Amino acid sequence: MDEIDRAILRELQSDGRIAYADLGPKVGLSASAARQRLQRLLDAKAVQVVGVTDPMAMGGQAMALLGIGVDGDPRAVADALAARPEVVYSVLTSGGFDLFAEVVTPGPKDLLDFVNDVVRPIEGVRQVQSFPYFAIHTHRFLWDVG
Repeated sequence: MDEIDRAILRELQSDGRIAYADLGPKVGLSASAARQRLQRLLDAKAVQVVGVTDPMAMGGQAMALLGIGVDGDPRAVADALAARPEVVYSVLTSGGFDLFAEVVTPGPKDLLDFVNDVVRPIEGVRQVQSFPYFAIHTHRFLWDVG
């Protein structure tokens, strides 16, 4: 990945629907060259274009990161959580928790019910610590691409 590829990715992070006619000049290429560069990145699976919803706009009012300790294989717990619509993502870790899961629920009581009635009963779960937070502004996932 060279500097032009990184410039394309920075522009896409800012506006994922940018037209090639606008993208090309911003990164020093023609529209067709920008399209070919992006297609190469997509074909190599170095980048993927996805839609990301705003949980607050979708009716979620309570958000939390759950730190989960597991006895046994945490992948089974992560798979069980991934099947739930409240779970935005889950990741395996190698720290104080075996996995983290970000969850969004309609309200605080729903969050409490989700932790107590859904997460804790999953086989292997021995600990759940909730880190609730409030999204004041829509959060965007931006990675430094150089």
